[in-house]
Amino acid sequence: MKTLTVIIPTYNEESYITDCLQSINFANQIIIIDSFSTDNTVVNAKKFDCEIIQRKFDNFSSQKNEAIKKATGDWILFLDADERVTQKLKLEIISTINQPKYDAYKIRFPHFYMNRFLYHTENKVLRLAKNETLFFEGLVHEKLIHKGKVGILKNHMLHYTYKGLFQYIQKKDSYAWFQAKMAREKNKKATYFHLIFKPAYRFFHTYIIRRGFLDGIPGLAVASIDSYGVFSRYVKMILLEKDLK
Repeated sequence: MKTLTVIIPTYNEESYITDCLQSINFANQIIIIDSFSTDNTVVNAKKFDCEIIQRKFDNFSSQKNEAIKKATGDWILFLDADERVTQKLKLEIISTINQPKYDAYKIRFPHFYMNRFLYHTENKVLRLAKNETLFFEGLVHEKLIHKGKVGILKNHMLHYTYKGLFQYIQKKDSYAWFQAKMAREKNKKATYFHLIFKPAYRFFHTYIIRRGFLDGIPGLAVASIDSYGVFSRYVKMILLEKDLK
């Protein structure tokens, strides 16, 4: 039987971490990489059989890369505290790592918004991979670098992304700063064309191409906020270019 390590980055996730850890009780090793939470995240996590590493946050890639160094499993599953592995996904993961057709797998993530899962605007994210020369790069929406071919698991991961409208927009703004700084480091420039075309295309892509319109009002809201996130990124790029931050 192949072994599985689960890595979870945390910061002030006391409301989510217990349910998250309960959903992965089949893992051989659980590593929490905590950015010095100020709530009961660590206290709640200590009730479970897991390893806790506390490290000052600098970026998402560095946090996960530090945890990878401690991973002993044949495979690694990367999880966030607001995510849950369903029973069907659990069985699929166990079966897959013992009889793999690929070296890494994407998992389906439907948006959770306005108290419902939006299956027409799901993302497919690389989260499960053989523990062979793995590392992340990028400050935000970090990319997992791995060896071999990638497959897609059939079952969904439950992801409770929505914690309130203000928090959702604040999260988009936070990510936008990271993305703007990355673009700045690569000497990319933002123009008024980007400010107008890119957000409009993101809305069209989320709402029409990915069929977000089938999810009703929540689908429209998600497409609108996604569009805002893109607009915010290019505004922040311009602010950085003009040294106005």
